[in-house]
Amino acid sequence: MDTWPGSIAKGMNEWNIQSRARACQACGKPFADKEAYHTMLFEQKAELVRQDVCANCWENQYSQGAQDRKGFISHWQGIYEVPPPAAPEPIQKDTAEGLLRKLVERNDPQYLAVTFILAVMLERKRLLKVKEQIHREGRRIFVYEQTKTGDVFTIPDPNLQFSQLDKVHRDVAWLLEHGLEPQPPGATTPADIDASTQPPGVVATESATADNSANQVAPAPVEPPNQNSSVP
Repeated sequence: MDTWPGSIAKGMNEWNIQSRARACQACGKPFADKEAYHTMLFEQKAELVRQDVCANCWENQYSQGAQDRKGFISHWQGIYEVPPPAAPEPIQKDTAEGLLRKLVERNDPQYLAVTFILAVMLERKRLLKVKEQIHREGRRIFVYEQTKTGDVFTIPDPNLQFSQLDKVHRDVAWLLEHGLEPQPPGATTPADIDASTQPPGVVATESATADNSANQVAPAPVEPPNQNSSVP
């Protein structure tokens, strides 16, 4: 695992999703199914920017001195998979991955803990993989890659205490059940849930049990990773 020896500039957007390119971003050649490619991560103008290149361009243009380029953070290699045709989406409650994407795109600090726990859940289901850890002003930022699509997520570590986990799990279950749609003023939000109205712990909803899709993850209790743990 490559590591970046520097620190990230202040003001960087820590919440981010970037999809895998369908063609080499150096020569423009479309990636073939099962073709090896290389991903580089850079900081540019307070944003994390990924660049996907084919093996030939990597060897001829980037393999020597890539880490010396301005803003370089990390590099890894992947295998491109042609995306399947998009199927019509049935009306259903949010899957764990779908909810994670909405939360990252919303970039609302009140959902930071929920976002982090969802990412940990999906990592344990092998739907996300940690590619890098970045440290900024005493905070860890995890760089996750979706194992099927190659999408990259950057998610800050909220430094949760064990006493906070039960509340966060209830919020995860509530959002999976009710979704993240805008609510009228005065409507109940996850932050307003009374613990007395919830069952002890967190259990899968009926719809989650019935849905056998790969990324419908029941919100089983999840502990945050050890602060001193290394990248898997």
